[in-house]
Amino acid sequence: MITKMTITNIHVLNQDSAYDFYVNKLGFKVVDDIPMGPDSRWLTVSPPEQPDLQIVLFPVKVSKMFPKETAETLISLIKQGVFGCGVLTCSDIYATYEELKAKGVEFIKPPTKEFYGTEAFFKDDSGNYFSLQPINNFNHENSI
Repeated sequence: MITKMTITNIHVLNQDSAYDFYVNKLGFKVVDDIPMGPDSRWLTVSPPEQPDLQIVLFPVKVSKMFPKETAETLISLIKQGVFGCGVLTCSDIYATYEELKAKGVEFIKPPTKEFYGTEAFFKDDSGNYFSLQPINNFNHENSI
């Protein structure tokens, strides 16, 4: 039986830029930054209060993993902002919104009260987007 997820990835356009975004703007911690040949590295980060979840900042480039046409298509889709990568939570959405905005994070939607709770949307430096929500935003008792 599967017990939890420990590693997942986010496709990024540039690992150095992604490192700066996730570490210096979002405040994530570097878990691994390991060279893997002349043009590659294993780079994982974690939210500061969730060290058991590693996020691989996985570069999209022409390789065995991504043939030229696949890499070009994926890069185009990332730049278009097609990929929603998850929900990130915080204790105070309004303070976190102001803090991230001041650091240059691009918000698609400011904190807005919706019928299900309050959320904001922002993009990373590649174009992936995230929902930002306060902890315990949803009423799970009414979930299916």
